[in-house]
Amino acid sequence: MLLIEMFVFLGTIAFAISGSLLAIQKRLDIFGVLLLGLTTALAGGVIRDLMIGNIPPTNLAEPQYFLVSLLASLSTIIFFERIKKFNHSIAFFDAIGLGVFTAVGANAVLSFEYSQPFLIITMGLVTGIGGGVLRDVFVQEIPQVFRKEVYGMASIAGSVALIISYDFVSPIISLYICLTVTFTIRMLALKWKWNIPVVGRKAKINRRTLNS
Repeated sequence: MLLIEMFVFLGTIAFAISGSLLAIQKRLDIFGVLLLGLTTALAGGVIRDLMIGNIPPTNLAEPQYFLVSLLASLSTIIFFERIKKFNHSIAFFDAIGLGVFTAVGANAVLSFEYSQPFLIITMGLVTGIGGGVLRDVFVQEIPQVFRKEVYGMASIAGSVALIISYDFVSPIISLYICLTVTFTIRMLALKWKWNIPVVGRKAKINRRTLNS
């Protein structure tokens, strides 16, 4: 599990940086930058734990995750001009974070001896995207998961892969499969600009047709 722990910290750092960068771009004060970084990195896990009855949430009971997120946000403030030049690297680490937190979220449900597939997929999704959704809502933006390249669907696919493989390989291998599937789909979506079809465009076309 050492590699998973390493990836968790890496994903936590990536999410904290992405939240802090957005806060700086929105011209928030230092407290706002730190809060948005912490929210992005920790909120998904907190929401998941509250929903499955793991109280207090792991992200709050074990301060190392808070401290890592805080240090990442502070570093983003200090080195903002340098960090903002590496958007592609941040997207890469963000994809790792999505894969890791999806795997960790789905596995948390299994560790509590819940076996319902829908619950496993939901908790993997909540853990993976929860922080990012709150981040965007706090700065009054439509969450990226609703309007950008395949993101939430990558998380769902990873959780499904974990469920399918769980009975055939060891639990740790199924976690790596979940991580790999989620990460690969997310990176391919970024590279090839895969998007979920937008309903609004079709609605506009239909409206024009009706008006004509």
